[in-house]
Amino acid sequence: MKPNYLVINRQRKRAIDGAKVRRFLTKLTQNLEVEKAFSAVFVTDEVIRQYNRDYRGFDKPTDVLSFRGDDGYLGDILISAETAYNQARKSRTLTFQTNVQRLLLHGLLHLMGYDHETDDGQMRAIERRLRRRFQC
Repeated sequence: MKPNYLVINRQRKRAIDGAKVRRFLTKLTQNLEVEKAFSAVFVTDEVIRQYNRDYRGFDKPTDVLSFRGDDGYLGDILISAETAYNQARKSRTLTFQTNVQRLLLHGLLHLMGYDHETDDGQMRAIERRLRRRFQC
């Protein structure tokens, strides 16, 4: 199965290792048997704040947002590189790259239809298992 995703960096505040992101997404999508196309877009806090306000009603930046697509397109994952970096800085265990991988995993599970706010812990259990498997 050929990877079917696009990684786009729309910010310049934090360096994104595109090769590592693509390697991780290739392993993850193969493991989850994701066949539909999707995009992972790295943005600034300002941009993600606008999306969070417009689509969720929260006027603040967040780390990751997912927007499901339709038909043959799975959707888009938006990650604030600034917030991901700041989260990693505050953690004793997370690196920026590891946090990016966690956010990609979280966003992809949302695109696949999982919702931790309504599913009685199913998404969290899957996410924990995959974090262990992919060491993120």
